[in-house]
Amino acid sequence: MGAFSGFIAGLFGVGGGLIIVPALLYVLAFEVQEVVLMHTAIGTALAVIVFTSISSVWAHHRHGAIHWQYFIKLTPTILLGAFSGAIIAQYLSFDFLRIFFAIFEIMVAMIMWFSISTSGYADNLNRWVWLITGYIIGLVSAIVGIGGGTMTTPFLTYNKVDIKNAIATSAAVGMPIAIVGSVGFIIIGTGIEGTTSGLGFIHIKALLSIVMTSIFFAPLGAKVAHNINGKRLKKGFALFLLLLGVFVLSF
Repeated sequence: MGAFSGFIAGLFGVGGGLIIVPALLYVLAFEVQEVVLMHTAIGTALAVIVFTSISSVWAHHRHGAIHWQYFIKLTPTILLGAFSGAIIAQYLSFDFLRIFFAIFEIMVAMIMWFSISTSGYADNLNRWVWLITGYIIGLVSAIVGIGGGTMTTPFLTYNKVDIKNAIATSAAVGMPIAIVGSVGFIIIGTGIEGTTSGLGFIHIKALLSIVMTSIFFAPLGAKVAHNINGKRLKKGFALFLLLLGVFVLSF
């Protein structure tokens, strides 16, 4: 799980939560009570992304692919949104989180597959668009346990940013989301009945096991991303999201 999620994180700039959350639903099903199972999977995924994103970001930065100006525009409200999402998640049921996660993935997959985009460019966007978008990305990412790449990448490509640069920038955006989201899930999970990890909604054993390999495979995924055709990469990203959405919906 760690190796595959790390590779996908580097390849698509998604943080790896898209793989980790569905996988942990099965792995932890017999150890964690269902009422907090989705919350534990999401919290643990966010904690993993903290480490995986560092490795992925460094690899993309070495290729000079990250648009740091977009990262700076999105980050302030992403931090607020991520913490808000973690707080809101404690009031949402397992089934709501699962269905929300799945439908969200399928919708984004359709946008990416059909290459829907605006006629404008990211550099021309109003500051308020960046702030509002950042908050939404942070909020939804923390609720479903992802690094934000499934929203940041489509948002940037929708505004005429090259797919490879969008993926690289999304990887960077995932870091603050994961840090703030993880802290939020530790806080809201502390003292909740049904958790077994001792650190809120973060499962320590799963976290350490996944991180041990994910941090080594993220740079490999980033290297592959910069050596394949952009259109194929975009189609592959869309298909990947669609399959994950269907998988979680059928859980």
